[in-house]
Amino acid sequence: MELVELTPKEFDKFAWKHPQGSFYQISNWGDLKKKNGWKSHFLGLKDGKNLVAASLILSKKTPIKKDMFYAPRGFLIDYNNYDLLKEFTDKVKEYAKKHGAIFVKIDPYIPYQERDINGDIVEGGYNNKDAFSYLTKLGYKHFGFNIMQDTLQPRWMFVTDTKDTTVDELMKKMDPKTRQILHRNERLGIYTREIGYDEIPKFKEIMEHTGERREFIDRPLSYYQEMYEAMKDKIKIVLAELNIKELITKIDKEISDLKKDYDERKYKHDNKIINMNENKYNSKQESVLRDIEKLEKDLSHYKDLNKDGDVLTLGGILFLLSGNEVLSLVGGSFDKYMEFKSAYTVHFAGVKYAIENNYDRYNFYGIVGDFDPKNELAGLYTFKKSYSGYVVELIGEFDLVINKTFYKIYKASFGLYHGAKNLKAKIHKK
Repeated sequence: MELVELTPKEFDKFAWKHPQGSFYQISNWGDLKKKNGWKSHFLGLKDGKNLVAASLILSKKTPIKKDMFYAPRGFLIDYNNYDLLKEFTDKVKEYAKKHGAIFVKIDPYIPYQERDINGDIVEGGYNNKDAFSYLTKLGYKHFGFNIMQDTLQPRWMFVTDTKDTTVDELMKKMDPKTRQILHRNERLGIYTREIGYDEIPKFKEIMEHTGERREFIDRPLSYYQEMYEAMKDKIKIVLAELNIKELITKIDKEISDLKKDYDERKYKHDNKIINMNENKYNSKQESVLRDIEKLEKDLSHYKDLNKDGDVLTLGGILFLLSGNEVLSLVGGSFDKYMEFKSAYTVHFAGVKYAIENNYDRYNFYGIVGDFDPKNELAGLYTFKKSYSGYVVELIGEFDLVINKTFYKIYKASFGLYHGAKNLKAKIHKK
């Protein structure tokens, strides 16, 4: 077999249809990373004329002025075929050595073992333990089965299958509270819309605000703009909005109708136009008064929010599309409008898009592998679980060491660099 350098077009044709395909393994991602100093290598293994394995591998100078190679969510290969994996590994190792790399990092987009909606291992379910064994046998250094979000890409995800189903069928599987919130948001008039390049600053504002609330440093505006340009038709930024002026008009009418209904019933009762059961009459009138009181309280609150403008932007999500999934990469919402729970509506928009456009699944993306309700990040999993689906535990992160001496130096310098970076981030928060 022969290792060849592919054109971006050749690589994309193979990657888009591959079962392990993701937005990380397409030429668009290489275009984006190029803006941050990474070089793209599109490598393929050919058996005669047939392309049997491939990967986008990114390279960049490390702090010690030597290159690292990274195949994000790669390789695209049958990990359970030891001979094929060995052949590709040997060829990539030779290629990396020729280009002066210290190591090749991979984090394959394959599950380690099947898990259910509760995160429990499925008895008799699929697993890729042979693939793990093959990788370690070939010299790949595993970074452990971590349960927190401390790898380059999330090792734990929550996914909902959208192939061969309908929106109604999926809604039936949802937690009743989630359905209730979605129906309530629909009644309020909360809607979603996709934005273009010119409105990316709106999304950046959401993410910056969310970062301040959750204590993380958000990316600069240029990052989102560059991603939008690089990913082209494989990116969608969707906002949740509410026309508060229309909602106020609607509630005004509801109050007016209830008052009219109350007065008409009272007139008929007091003038004995219709015989009424006294208890039922009093109960009905009291109920209407309570409804009016609640609506008037809501109306006052919404009029206050109307000071921010007639249309409120509540939150948003940046979605990325690959051959078989719609993935929710990042998102957030404004603290001031948290009462509307817009994240439910935007995620549901992503789910519907996946169903209507024949994607295999909707990926809610990162969670942690600790499902104890006491865990401080458990709420993230609980929210995503409410849509129905299952936990995905990926196989993890590996390094294939090319130069042992420089690898040790790199690891030491990497620790110092990130220690200083974390300290800077803590200072920034204060």
